[in-house]
Amino acid sequence: MMLINGLPLDSVSALDRGLAYGDGLFETIRFEGITAPLWSRHAHRLLTSCERLRMPAPDVHSLLQEAQQTVGDQRQAVVRITLTRGVGARGYALPAVTSVTRIVAAFPIPAVHASIYRDGVRMHRCQTTLADQPLLAGMKHLNRLEQVLARAEWSDTAIGEGLLCDQHGNAICATAANLFAVIGDVLVTPSVERCGVAGVARAAVLDALPGCQIRELPLTECLRASELFLSSSVRGILPIQAVGDNVYAPGPITRAMQQHWRDLGFAMEQA
Repeated sequence: MMLINGLPLDSVSALDRGLAYGDGLFETIRFEGITAPLWSRHAHRLLTSCERLRMPAPDVHSLLQEAQQTVGDQRQAVVRITLTRGVGARGYALPAVTSVTRIVAAFPIPAVHASIYRDGVRMHRCQTTLADQPLLAGMKHLNRLEQVLARAEWSDTAIGEGLLCDQHGNAICATAANLFAVIGDVLVTPSVERCGVAGVARAAVLDALPGCQIRELPLTECLRASELFLSSSVRGILPIQAVGDNVYAPGPITRAMQQHWRDLGFAMEQA
């Protein structure tokens, strides 16, 4: 089901700035029934991102109601909330008056085989790199061409994700998940102050493990980790089995974070 500005529609104006310029934001939220365990984190990121982009912020209570409406009686669903700056005149200048376009749509949750949670995901080392842009870093803005090009680098169905670096050779993230590495006995996650997305599942891990270091993570150091795992608000905690020829096994921190994911109210296997 899809709602556009609260109405059951499936199209927007061809003059919408989200289409013309990628001028907007989105959140992808996992629901268990009509409950979204990470809703407050999604709402906070959406509101702060609206402020950063100088867009009027939505009423998050009404937004949650619309999301629940689109979920309906599904046991599990993924809801994508998209906000654009709406219809405007040609040109990059901000409209004198902004009328935000609000799109709320529910989709079936993507299937993740139980073996992925048990053994891990194989990753492609992407040649596409993420450009530095601190003004946009951390947000889920609508400009995702870097991720599109990175995902186009492989077609092998045995590979489930791609590892992306910045232009300085630092590991940053997967195409659609955040990255964690156990270096020695310390958990590390890459900084997303210059590029990348500050994921809500990443934030949940950081709250659970406050000793985690947030810093630059050179690719060479990342590949020497004793454990690697991904965090995704939709797929949860995914161990990394391999990055190219580098092989890993799920370790105690990865397993502890998988249990934490369950404790938050998520099923590890989709119904």
